[in-house]
Amino acid sequence: MNKHDSERVCGMLEAQGSLCVGTYEEADIVVFMTCCVREAADVRLLGQAASMKNLPLRAGTPLSKRIVAIGGCIGQRDGEKLIADLPHIDIVFGTHNLSSLPRLLAAALDEGGHHTEVLDHAEGFSTDLPLARASGWAAWLPITVGCDNRCSYCIVPTVRGRERSRPIEEVVREAQGYKDAGVREVTLLGQNVNSYGRDLYGSPRFAEVLERVDATGITRLRFATSHPKDLTGEVIGSFARLGSLMPALHLPIQSGSDRILAAMNRNYTQAHYLGLIERLRDACPGIALSTDIIVGFPGEGASDFDETCKVVEEVGFSQAFTFIYSRREGTPAAALPDDTPAEVVQERFDRLVGIVQEQAWRQNQKELGAVVEVLAEGSSKRDPRLLSGKSPKNQTVHAPLPSGMSGEDIAGSLVKVRVDEAKTWYLAGDVVGPV
Repeated sequence: MNKHDSERVCGMLEAQGSLCVGTYEEADIVVFMTCCVREAADVRLLGQAASMKNLPLRAGTPLSKRIVAIGGCIGQRDGEKLIADLPHIDIVFGTHNLSSLPRLLAAALDEGGHHTEVLDHAEGFSTDLPLARASGWAAWLPITVGCDNRCSYCIVPTVRGRERSRPIEEVVREAQGYKDAGVREVTLLGQNVNSYGRDLYGSPRFAEVLERVDATGITRLRFATSHPKDLTGEVIGSFARLGSLMPALHLPIQSGSDRILAAMNRNYTQAHYLGLIERLRDACPGIALSTDIIVGFPGEGASDFDETCKVVEEVGFSQAFTFIYSRREGTPAAALPDDTPAEVVQERFDRLVGIVQEQAWRQNQKELGAVVEVLAEGSSKRDPRLLSGKSPKNQTVHAPLPSGMSGEDIAGSLVKVRVDEAKTWYLAGDVVGPV
């Protein structure tokens, strides 16, 4: 969602005559789009924003100082406090008023001083704003914003607000526009896509969204993120029915312990989650599954952690995003007693990472010798002689660039790669033809 919001910010500023550049040093205007789900994001923001204070302006700039703005979730949460902590910051705005940035920027340029605007709610959607997509072949398509789940550890409902769905006709129209413009892959976005439409239509209609976007003829369709409690049989069946829906699903479990899941207010059990996995694999054999896991939630004991490890080993995730619990002020979990020593939590975290890596390696071994369809994204950052792209299962794939082609030439193309090497986090092989 932050990536999509950043593309809207770029679109607005480009519409005002600005030019996007690649480094802070080149920029007259720097906009930080922020997340506050974990403390690490706060630390990074404070460090990077503070570094702007003494960074020299580029030669030839018409400005007497670099304009620095902070938006997104930290802007929404902290507002004026950011100005107190970082007095060289010029602008603060929140998640509900991206559209205010050009006006705030004009005020900062004309008047100087600090300009903060944080609203309690939004009237429209950021999708109404100009857009500068980072990619010509892939697009983010938000279908909902906000969240009504109130997981006890999560600050998102506070900074993103109540769940709001876009009308289904609007979503389909945008998807059709992307397909007609040559976009290969669309990713539907929401804090909980599975509950799409409950606020508009009285019950979720996410399966219908998938069917209607598939009907546009888009080549690849993905979505994020799913809440297990709202994953319906209709949506599970979509993986069997819809040709464009890629065989990969991110389904956060957070913990394998029923006791901890209840304390997290997740509203499902380990058995329910494992039942969903079984149904998904029945509908789509070979589906790649990824997840989120929190280690060290307040009160988590050794037996709770063991239950999480058991689930990871049983499911065989292709990828898992593992985090040490990050206390967020204003969430119910922030008030829970937590006496587990940090070194114990770290040891558990390291053990879990080892299990995750082993499972991911095992999943990738299944691709050895297979020919996979790869959506090329350009050259590998580590080796410009290699293309880098994504398989249908969202695996990173590398292969030598075809003779005479650059990463720029091949970006957005669909190619077939025979997999000769399978590592933990990527596949490698040779291009054997176009799709």
